[in-house]
Amino acid sequence: MADNDGSVQGAPWPLPKFYFMVEIEGVGSVGFQAVDGLSAEVTIVEYRHSNSPEFAKIKMPGMKKYSDVTLKKGVFQGDSDFYDWFDSIKLNTVLRKTVIIKLLDETGAPAMTWTLRNAFPTKITPSALSSEDDGAPAIEELSLAYEGFTLVKG
Repeated sequence: MADNDGSVQGAPWPLPKFYFMVEIEGVGSVGFQAVDGLSAEVTIVEYRHSNSPEFAKIKMPGMKKYSDVTLKKGVFQGDSDFYDWFDSIKLNTVLRKTVIIKLLDETGAPAMTWTLRNAFPTKITPSALSSEDDGAPAIEELSLAYEGFTLVKG
């Protein structure tokens, strides 16, 4: 917050969401346009034992659930790493990788780091092709399932 004259900032500002990097095991650091869907939730288990005086169920925390993450990036000539990873999927067999997403501060140092465990591709979407898009770059999407993440601050 600034003083009344706007010259002094008293509290820190939130981090900008556009300054981030993604590292994929075996691929290295990849420049993505967007990372979407990173979230975790706890399923709710409802239960009522037979002699409860309450005419209602109680709620308890159940299993954790993680949503798929979608990564968007530009298409580059000869770049097929994600297609190769996707094509490696066979019945009940998939190459799982660690994916690290870092939100950076103004100096480029990680301020928040999410490490996704055992990630694997669930969907790959090539760019829509159109001659009407004023030279817009081709953007592909990769959706990843994973078994959980850890968050490190700083």
